[in-house]
Amino acid sequence: MAISLAGFGILLVIAFLGFPLGFSMIIVGFAGFAIIRGTVPALETVSQQILDLALNANFVTLPLFVLMGVFVFRAALAEDIYEAAQSWLGDKRGGLAMTTVAACAGFASISGSSVATAATMAKVSIPPMRRYNYNEGFAAGSVAAGGTMGILIPPSAALIIYGILTEQSIGDLFIAGLIPGLVTVLLYIAVIWLVAKIWPHLAPRAERGSWAVRWRTLSKIWAVLVLFLAIIGGISFGIFTPTEGGGIGAIGALLFAIARRRMNLRIFFFALAEAAETTAMIFTIAFGALILNNFVNVAGLPNAIVAFIQSLDIAPLTVILVILLIYILLGTIIEGLAMIFLTVPIFVPVVDAMGFDLIWFGIVMVMVVEISLITPPIGLNVFVIKSMLPDVPLSAIFKGIVPFFAADIVRLLLVVFLPGLALWLPRVLS
Repeated sequence: MAISLAGFGILLVIAFLGFPLGFSMIIVGFAGFAIIRGTVPALETVSQQILDLALNANFVTLPLFVLMGVFVFRAALAEDIYEAAQSWLGDKRGGLAMTTVAACAGFASISGSSVATAATMAKVSIPPMRRYNYNEGFAAGSVAAGGTMGILIPPSAALIIYGILTEQSIGDLFIAGLIPGLVTVLLYIAVIWLVAKIWPHLAPRAERGSWAVRWRTLSKIWAVLVLFLAIIGGISFGIFTPTEGGGIGAIGALLFAIARRRMNLRIFFFALAEAAETTAMIFTIAFGALILNNFVNVAGLPNAIVAFIQSLDIAPLTVILVILLIYILLGTIIEGLAMIFLTVPIFVPVVDAMGFDLIWFGIVMVMVVEISLITPPIGLNVFVIKSMLPDVPLSAIFKGIVPFFAADIVRLLLVVFLPGLALWLPRVLS
C-alpha cells in the first residue's frame, strides 16, 4: 500500500509541474509495476494493456459521440435552442437565466461536453442578459453552472469513460443519467426563481414572447429533439447499441449541419481534425489510467482500503458520503475528467465490495465531478467563462455560482439517499 500511495504523490507532483496527465500516469504506473514485478513483466503488461484497450470495440463509442458534438457545434444550433427557451421563459422572474439553464440542457443533450456547452452558451446568453441589466456575476454563474450538465445528460463522454473503465453498460449509464439531469434543470430553475424573488434587481424580467413566436422557435429545433430522442430511444429499447447510436448521431449531426448550410469541405476536415485531437487526448489519458490501475491493484491499495473500512465498522452509506467529500475536495485542485481516471481504480472496487450498484455510483460520481467544474480555485467552467468575459471579476463569477452550488449539493443528496432516481428508468427499460 505504501508504494501505491508514494506513486500517487509522485503523480500529483509531476502533473502539477505541467507534464501531460496521460503520460504522467503511464510513467508512474509502469515504474510502480516494474518495481514490484520487474521491468520485463512491466513492459509486456503495459504493451498488452494498451493494445487490448485500443482494440476494445466499446471505445469506438467515444470518438463517434465526440464527432457528433463537433458537428453539432459547427451547425450553430445554440442560437436556435436559446431563442426557443427564451420565448417560453424570458418573461419570468430571472427568465433569461432560466433560459440559459434550459438551453444548456438542450445543447448538452447533443454535445456531451461541459466545456463546449459553457463556452458556446456564453456567446449566446450573456449579451441578452447584459441588455436587460442582469448582475454580471449571476449571469456568468448561470452559464458556468448550466454548462456542467454536459457531462451528465446523455450522450456523455464522462459516462462513456466510466462505463469502459468499470465494464458497465454504457446504454444503462446513459438512461440512468436522464432523471438526475432533469432534476438538475428543475433545481437550477428553482434557485434562479428564488434569487430573483429575493433580489429582483439581479435578474430582471424580459419581454413576453407571443404564441406565434414560441411555436416558430420550436419548429427551428425539431431536428435537435429528433436526434436526441432517436439516439436515447434507440439505445433504451435495444434497437441499436451505444456505438451504433454514436454513428447515427454523428451522421445525423453532419446532415443537419449540411442542411443548415453550415458545412463545407474545409469545415468538414477541420471538424474531423478537432474530433481526432480530442479523442487522442482522451485515449492517452485512458491508457495511462489503465496502466496506473494495474499498478494500484498489484500494490494492493483497493484491498487495503476495503480492509481498513471494514475495520472501522461504519455504515456503508457513511463510507459513500466520505468518498463524495473526498471528490469535492479533490475538485478544488484537479480537473473533472482527470478525477475520473485517477479515482475509479481506487474507489470503484471499494464501492463494489460494499454491494452498491455501480451504475448508480457512476451517476453519483459524475454529479460530483460536475460540482468540481464550478468549485474554486480550479473550477474549469468558471475559467472558461472568465476567458470569454475578461471584464467580469473572477470573484463575482464564483459569487454568482453559490446558489447553483447549493442546488448541486441538494441534488447529490437526493440521488444518494434515493438511488431509484438513477436506477428506476434503466430497470424499467431493461
